[in-house]
Amino acid sequence: MAIPPATIEEVSAANDIVDVIGSYFPLKRAGTNFKALCPFHQEKTPSFTVSPQRQSFHCFGCGVGGSVFRFVMDYEHVDFPAAVQKLAARAGIRIVEERQSVDEDRQHEARRALLALHAEATEWFHQNLMKRDLGAPARAYLKARGITNEVARNWKLGFAPDGWTTFSDWAAGEGYRPAQLIASGLVKVRDETKPSGEFYDRFRGRLMFPINNDIGEVIAFSGRVLEPEATAAKYLNSPETPLFRKGQVLFGLHKTKRALIDAESAVICEGQLDLITLFEAGIANVVAPQGTAFTETQARVLKRYVREVILCFDADTAGQKAAERSLEALLENDLAVRVIEMPAGEDPDSLVRKSGSAAFNELVKNAREFFDFWLEKKTGTADLNSMREKMNVARELATTAAHVREPLLRGEVVNRMAARLGLPAAEFEKLVPRSEKRETERPEAREPKQNGTPPSHDVAMLCLLALRDDEARAFLQRQEWEEVVQKIPDGELLQKILRADLQPSEPASLVRFQTSLEAGEEATVSNWMLQKVPGDPAAVARGWWKGVAQQALRRDLEIAEGQLKLPNLTGGEIMQLQKQVLDLQKQLHEFHRLAADRAENS
Repeated sequence: MAIPPATIEEVSAANDIVDVIGSYFPLKRAGTNFKALCPFHQEKTPSFTVSPQRQSFHCFGCGVGGSVFRFVMDYEHVDFPAAVQKLAARAGIRIVEERQSVDEDRQHEARRALLALHAEATEWFHQNLMKRDLGAPARAYLKARGITNEVARNWKLGFAPDGWTTFSDWAAGEGYRPAQLIASGLVKVRDETKPSGEFYDRFRGRLMFPINNDIGEVIAFSGRVLEPEATAAKYLNSPETPLFRKGQVLFGLHKTKRALIDAESAVICEGQLDLITLFEAGIANVVAPQGTAFTETQARVLKRYVREVILCFDADTAGQKAAERSLEALLENDLAVRVIEMPAGEDPDSLVRKSGSAAFNELVKNAREFFDFWLEKKTGTADLNSMREKMNVARELATTAAHVREPLLRGEVVNRMAARLGLPAAEFEKLVPRSEKRETERPEAREPKQNGTPPSHDVAMLCLLALRDDEARAFLQRQEWEEVVQKIPDGELLQKILRADLQPSEPASLVRFQTSLEAGEEATVSNWMLQKVPGDPAAVARGWWKGVAQQALRRDLEIAEGQLKLPNLTGGEIMQLQKQVLDLQKQLHEFHRLAADRAENS
């Protein structure tokens, strides 16, 4: 797909980079720029910087950076055309695509088709629930659960009819091909060994909850059975698809992230109805994992918004196990953890409907610090007079303590556990296994920096000045720069900058230029975008240019002198090379004389 440069500039101009990135996770003002914890690697101190003036971002920790398009590409794992389309849609700009080959952008087209299918399916399910006779049982169920029509509309709840092919027949009528339906996960093939064979609807007779990514696109569904005595699983989620990775998505985040930022804490509940009830009751800082336990990725996503999580899993055995399995990912990401102890037989949905939001807020207020809760749970029923049982509990608690990465907190946890068990802290410390996930060993921390090998300092300064100052750029373009820069080992990026049709004073022009670069080059350029421009940049450019020009002359001189040493040269070749050497020596001498004159007159 070829997108006209003018369209790229129009889209970038309509999408302020601070607004765009701020819609994904919180940014905090830092002088004229904005900062955040980097979403591309694990860090404790914000090094991810966004410049509204330059319309560029750069992380000084891992080296990623670039324009608003690069951010969307890296954050959403999409290609450039998809990023442009997404930002164009955000700004209400229509893109006219110019295709260059049949195979080009196939992945993008497939993703766009799946998103369209999910959006239309959401509306179809919703209309089934709200307006059609077949949705009556689901409407009755919601009414019994205290879910109003307004709430159902806010969350686009729906109903999947109890027919084997009702949905797929509708989708086929809308023009969707069997391969697209299978790829979406909304239908399931009858025989897994024959992926192109017959298929049937995955969701049948279920209340449908759309699952959105953090910018609000529907990427999957969760379906709940209506009959309490049904033998089928209570909840059924979409399978993993090109759009949906269960361990990477938090239900409700697209609606609750502002509240998470404001509260700096997140209430974690198990089910979609729990979350919806809490949100509509005014408890908006809430999310739910797509399953029962937090994954490392989900914890990292949540860390961008909050410092603390409050686990609100059911009081039954399954809920307690889910809390246990969530612990490692949360602690490994330095999130403080508290635990709400729900009354027996209650979940957040039932409690709020019976006793109101004030009762739930009181539980949140009194939520216990996790390790106090954990100590009581593990030691409350244990016979600590039995050395064997005591050691079993000690080893289990020590395994939990190993997940705490912050040294001071870990020391406090070890001391508390040791005291409860009646063991010396030093002896208990020996039981704590070494964590395999220290920050320096994490995969995201081992990723190579995307800026590759930047140019030498003199070339980098010329690049910065040619990007940031009109007068310096004009000076450089008046020189015979093509010939000189070709002779510099690391001059390729400077060549691209000087060849480009860009205006240093126009951010949209700079964004368009960055879209022509490889990721590593764009990261390097984004770093320069955030550097301070020296005073009198044109004069600085003249000084650095002379140094680079001398470097090119010395390189030519070395080559000519080396060629003079070759055997079997003719007399004419020797004379020509000697003349070239003398000429290059003269040019270098002139450089040195002018430099000496300037130094004497200064």
